[in-house]
Amino acid sequence: MKTGMNDMRRLMRLFRPYRIWVVGGIALGCVVILANVALLALSGWFIAGMALAGLGPQSISYFAPAALIRGLAILRTGARYGERLVTHEATLRFLAELRVWFYERLEPLGPAAMDSWRGGDLLARIRSDIDSLDNFYLRILAPVINALICSIVIVAGLALYDGRVAALDLVALLLAVLVIPLMVQKFAASAGRGLTEIRSALDSAATDTTRGLGELFVLGAFERQRARVLELGERLIAAQRRQMWVGAIGRALSGLVGNLAMWGALVLVIPLVAAGDMPGPQLAMLALWVLASFEAVAPLPMAFAAFGETAAAARRIFEIADATPAVRAPDAAIAKVPACFDLTLTDVSMRYRPESDWALQDFSLSLAEGESVGLVGESGAGKSTLLALVQRFREFQSGEITIGGVDLREISEATLRQTISVVAQRTHLFNASIRDNLLLAKPDASDDELHHALKLAGLEDEISNFPDGLDTLVGEVGTRLSGGQARRVAIARAFLRDARILLLDEPTEGLDADSEARVLEALGKLMQGKTTLLVSHWPRALAFVGRVEKVGHEPLHESRS
Repeated sequence: MKTGMNDMRRLMRLFRPYRIWVVGGIALGCVVILANVALLALSGWFIAGMALAGLGPQSISYFAPAALIRGLAILRTGARYGERLVTHEATLRFLAELRVWFYERLEPLGPAAMDSWRGGDLLARIRSDIDSLDNFYLRILAPVINALICSIVIVAGLALYDGRVAALDLVALLLAVLVIPLMVQKFAASAGRGLTEIRSALDSAATDTTRGLGELFVLGAFERQRARVLELGERLIAAQRRQMWVGAIGRALSGLVGNLAMWGALVLVIPLVAAGDMPGPQLAMLALWVLASFEAVAPLPMAFAAFGETAAAARRIFEIADATPAVRAPDAAIAKVPACFDLTLTDVSMRYRPESDWALQDFSLSLAEGESVGLVGESGAGKSTLLALVQRFREFQSGEITIGGVDLREISEATLRQTISVVAQRTHLFNASIRDNLLLAKPDASDDELHHALKLAGLEDEISNFPDGLDTLVGEVGTRLSGGQARRVAIARAFLRDARILLLDEPTEGLDADSEARVLEALGKLMQGKTTLLVSHWPRALAFVGRVEKVGHEPLHESRS
């Protein structure tokens, strides 16, 4: 509970840019509640007064209360519309900003610090958990503040007519504001936490099922995976049902307290009316006033039933936001820009965890500017790890890496990204057009520049033959393109980027002979004049570099013309 409250306070601080919307929504909510209480109490007084006037014992002014009733009805309707508009606007603005805030804290963690989270779980946090936080303002913060403010105003108003009725209503409202919601929160807490955890597991399982559908069918495991997804779905429904039942019971108890308070008010007021110490219409007014006062606290049971889910979602968001990046960017004051682009690694050692074996140990390598070197070695020798270190995706424990004599740790993130281009075995293409995928490398590139990059990559003729040309959609992870075409799109990106250091990680792996030849031809053009590290075990690819070095063993110096 304490952790949950701390997370709620952090969420409130994130709402500060929208405090005008937040305060406006709460103010309109108070107007709605107070207008409804006044409307019901005045209507009870008016109807009772009109009935007594019809019987003859007293007269009543018709026009003023009738006009006030109509005014309150219009005010309630208008305020309700405005409250819905303002509170939802505040919530949607908050959720949009929260996604940006979360991504800004997620991005520095990648990829090293995100190894402990599954992709489906991260997706669930970005989507489902952040969506769950719409409860915070709409169903928790605003209702609680409205209940406190309106309860004070309602009880103060009652005290002007009868102190005993006001005291009775105050006790009943305290039960409905404090005791019942806290009971609901206690019984719904485990269901709320379970909702968030099960929803995350379900999203992860659904994502894994979609991505691995082919393998599941081939291995005959689809039915088992399907049963697991269905079981998670049933557990999610059960947790939702429990949460709703607890909230509904809490709301029923709140309504029961409200009705008992109304009957208590009648017991207190009827003797006064019978003795002639209070006008008859005030009996109906006070009774309905007490009953209507519980509109202020009616949303609280459901609010506190949702507290556990909201707190769990917030904790999962802040868990990632508070994570420490594995690689820290240098302060802007000390960041340096290399004047040239030679690359030197001196006695570099790296392991993924303190208890793990060294993935790379005491490795040294020197590349002059414009030189190309091939890296070979057994699987697990550290070739891809070395490329990750040069990109600052991971941190090394000892040694030194420099570009142009500048320590890699003193080069800013922006400068490093402009300095290095990568063509990897697994080329990620977004589910967008070829144009959009190319513009990632150079957002302001013209169509002529895009076509030129495709030409250098040996892909222009093939793209031109597509019906939509550059606007052809590549599909999810580039499934509408062949492996060779996807690889050459990555090469075209590298041409657009025109970075001075080029990292090639098994760029021809998995390609047929014809695609490999096309990719190698494009890479030959791309490597010209660039400091290049090529990881490959294929002789045809290694023929493009000046020398070959082994990783994980004694260095092999093999010069090539």
